[in-house]
Amino acid sequence: MEPIADKKKAIFESTLELVREKGFHGTPMSLVAKRAGVAAGTIYHYFESKQDLIIELFYYIRDQIIAVLKSEDAASVPYHKCFFRIWYGLYEYYSQNPNVLMFFEQFVNSPYNTCVNEANRSEFHKYLFGFFERGIREGHLKPLSPKILGTLAHANIISTVKMYSAGHLVLEEGELKQIPQILWDGMRAQSVACKV
Repeated sequence: MEPIADKKKAIFESTLELVREKGFHGTPMSLVAKRAGVAAGTIYHYFESKQDLIIELFYYIRDQIIAVLKSEDAASVPYHKCFFRIWYGLYEYYSQNPNVLMFFEQFVNSPYNTCVNEANRSEFHKYLFGFFERGIREGHLKPLSPKILGTLAHANIISTVKMYSAGHLVLEEGELKQIPQILWDGMRAQSVACKV
């Protein structure tokens, strides 16, 4: 992933904050520029329109999440350790970037989503499902659909982050570790019994 200019990053971060507070419709370019501390003309130097900004922001976030997946999945590390590394890596990313989840929820239900071609939209899922497909192929996971396993794992992470962030889930010491362990125990092939 290529580094981006500080001003562009500030615009992205401001957009995420405003979308969380006001939604897409309540987030005009002028307000994004003001929140980012850049001149109104500067925002149009980077983005032709609000649609361009929203779509580029989607790609920017998607690439960050893919980078988390790639960094935690190493061929030199046993598969079950990669499973836990990915779970915790995504958990940390979403916990540290709470505006991202709000953005995605609104994005998938917006007209902007239709402006992104299917290949680009599903790039994250390609990597995620590929990881689970590898686990099935190598005999670490039950022979189920990698799409089902990947969706269960990702939804589990997102739900845990949301409930914990909202204060609906208070975890005692060691309880967070139990969540991916239960997930692993349910997905693993019967002959594989690994713990973190």
